[in-house]
Amino acid sequence: MKKILLTLSLLGTLIISRAQTSPSSPTGQPLPQQNTGVQSPEQFLGYKVGQHFTTHREVIAYAEQVARQLPKRVRIIPYGKTYEGRPLVVVAIASEANLSRLDEIRTNNLKRIGLLDGQPTAGPTPTIAWLSYNVHGNEAVSSEAFMDVLYQMTNLSDAVTQKVMNNTVVLLDPGLNPDGHDRYVNWYNQMVGQRPDPTPSAREHNEPWPGGRYTHYLFDPNRDWAWQTQEITRQRMALYQQWMPHLHGDFHEMGVESPYYFAPSAKPYHEDITPFQRQFQQIIGQYCSRYFDKNGWLYYTRERFDLFYPSYGDTYPTYNGAIGMTYEQGGSGRAGLAVERADGDTLTLRQRIDHHVASSIATLESVADRSADVVKEFGQFFDKARTTPIGPYKSYIVKAGTDPGRLKALQQLLDNNKIAYGYAGKSMSVTGFNYTNHKSEKNVAVGAGDMVISAYQPKSTLLKILFEPNSTLEDSATYDITAWSMPYAFGLQTYGLTTRLTPGTAPAATSTSTISGTPYGYVIRWQSMPSVQMLAGLLKQKVRVRVAEKAFDLENKTYPTGTLIVTRGNNDHFGSRLDAIVRAEAARTGADMTPVQSGFVAKGSDFGSDFVTGLKAPRVAVVAGEGSQPPAVGEVWHFFDQELNYPVTMLDGNSLGNIDWSRFNVLVLPTNYNYGRFLTDRVLTQMKDWIRSGGKLIAMERAASFLAGKEGFDLKEKAGSTDPAKDRKTAVTDSLKIYGDRERVAISDETPGSIYRVNIDTTHPLGFGLGNGYYTLVQNAYNFDFLKDGWNVGYLKNDNYVAGFAGRNAKNKLKNTLLMGVQSYGRGNVVYLADDPLFRGFWYSGKLLFGNAVFMVN
Repeated sequence: MKKILLTLSLLGTLIISRAQTSPSSPTGQPLPQQNTGVQSPEQFLGYKVGQHFTTHREVIAYAEQVARQLPKRVRIIPYGKTYEGRPLVVVAIASEANLSRLDEIRTNNLKRIGLLDGQPTAGPTPTIAWLSYNVHGNEAVSSEAFMDVLYQMTNLSDAVTQKVMNNTVVLLDPGLNPDGHDRYVNWYNQMVGQRPDPTPSAREHNEPWPGGRYTHYLFDPNRDWAWQTQEITRQRMALYQQWMPHLHGDFHEMGVESPYYFAPSAKPYHEDITPFQRQFQQIIGQYCSRYFDKNGWLYYTRERFDLFYPSYGDTYPTYNGAIGMTYEQGGSGRAGLAVERADGDTLTLRQRIDHHVASSIATLESVADRSADVVKEFGQFFDKARTTPIGPYKSYIVKAGTDPGRLKALQQLLDNNKIAYGYAGKSMSVTGFNYTNHKSEKNVAVGAGDMVISAYQPKSTLLKILFEPNSTLEDSATYDITAWSMPYAFGLQTYGLTTRLTPGTAPAATSTSTISGTPYGYVIRWQSMPSVQMLAGLLKQKVRVRVAEKAFDLENKTYPTGTLIVTRGNNDHFGSRLDAIVRAEAARTGADMTPVQSGFVAKGSDFGSDFVTGLKAPRVAVVAGEGSQPPAVGEVWHFFDQELNYPVTMLDGNSLGNIDWSRFNVLVLPTNYNYGRFLTDRVLTQMKDWIRSGGKLIAMERAASFLAGKEGFDLKEKAGSTDPAKDRKTAVTDSLKIYGDRERVAISDETPGSIYRVNIDTTHPLGFGLGNGYYTLVQNAYNFDFLKDGWNVGYLKNDNYVAGFAGRNAKNKLKNTLLMGVQSYGRGNVVYLADDPLFRGFWYSGKLLFGNAVFMVN
């Protein structure tokens, strides 16, 4: 074994070797033996922290033991369970005086910032500091560090601990993603021998797909704070909103060769981050650097990890008034208990733990030293939000339209984030910025049922950031997507008003269809996710459903293309039960369903026409496995399993050569870097025969790119350069480049999440229900040409850009290009989707588009 990295041994400390029987303090010295009767992690576990990876159950058991032994200072706060049944808890640590009034401290904080009615009671006002560990499951050092931090916080003989306890209520979340954590820990503990092998190529350093980073459904929980699509996020955020901490620290790991990262963050900073929040980034860095400098540890700041995308564990708290930071330790799932680095030194788990413990304590000390200032600035943040909100728009009007599903989904997101809203209550006319055409318009008609959101509220800053049409980007070299505006994500007509409009408290009453007697059938508008859910529910119960390919008028109402039709004659095998089934599904999903007394329409095609076609229940399979991006697979899996409650078979890509193709009639290929290995010539031949016989292939992102240009597939990339300047004769000097500019040059080909307005052929089944327009989130510019013989359903022309960063070359590719197309192939179809319509589960409009691909095409 190569020498162990012991840079701090030059300073005479032994923090890494941990020969002591008790944990060390962040200064590198052993903690004094305590007289409180609290067991150390080693005494409880039977091994030193850092010698083995600890399961989530054992980590929680240790926290529960400390709470039993120190009930006046430590309390366990359960807040939910994961999909796999593991407990979610936060551990509160405080002085005896503060723990005895813990709920009072919590509610006083909410009252001060306007999120709870009433006046705060008299008494000390400690800061509330929340540290979150192990949001990415295979970054498992965090949960190990949690145990040492908890033990340190029980040691009142330590001066720093005393200071923290006097001024701060500390909330520690030992594991935000227990399912992913245990997936990694159980795998690693099975792979490692009696002694860890630091050889990088050893099997213990090479996790199998999908790895432990992600949740049960393979979502990235660190990108879900605002959207709350996952159960662990929703449960945690419900608790977070009940506390609204003044500080939040988010602990991670990065690549093995990297040292340690802490604040201040890299640019870009969002423009609405306050001067005090920016200043405190520096303060955190100064405190952390003292601990790291004393021990001779390497670190860096102000690089890579920015403060922009609103759904991270540092930005979301920041946009909610807190001091939010990310901490990154080199290692991650590849590091195991010990791994050899490129320079020949060996990085150990114990080292990684010590670094996270040090930054945790340094962060708590920094806020304890400035407790009064932090509480004051936090209060002022919300005072300003309620009285002088930032941004040009002081109110937002979201049109109710004819689709309650979209509005209800937006309401749920606002509720989850505690953003207040109401309704117009009466008709009026206003002047506002139109999100669709990006122009200010006079005489905008506001209906009584339209949603009204006032910026004069505690969550005003978060509201502004989620609704801004185009976020200001001070530096294009950013870590994540650069556009996310909710009106585009939900496909809702929205107006921004520069004037204050006070909303009413209740929406206008909506009329419901009266069902009298026995109807001829039922029509269901195809317009958003409730429609897809209802169709899936009906097909699961073997109800025969038809779809109108043309708009029609019936009983004084107009129904658009894509409207679902359920007739009694088509379902006579159900008898009288049909009505109960259809009505129950409508009630369950909230879909817009209307009973009708006749199939004879006033305009359009009657219900028996060839233009009203039957839908078959799809038998869906999804390709997963090595090379697939786990979130891309997880989004599809979650869509079927949780959102539609519809059966789906997950296939390992390596098995494609041996499957019974007749068992499925829809195959989804999420983005994957390994299709060249899965889709061999033999498998492609089988797949094409299957499509020709009536199968439907849905190729998403890189899957579509892989098929482009291959025999039998009509998708092609555009010919020629994407840079018009390159089409001219190339000069000799064009090859001269500046090395220091390489990152800037590279991003000219990138579009890290920009929004484009898509031209949609709404008469094609892939475009059904998208008549009000569709916005896509572009992450890659694939440069696809239009299909020569197929259907170009969704495409971009010359000027479809809406928001976010797109590099120069990427913008050129995103002109006159195909985004969504359908190729007929024998009796089957190939659906090409250049973008991910299910991105992170929050791009609501895309769910209808994907529903079209699955249920409507064919």
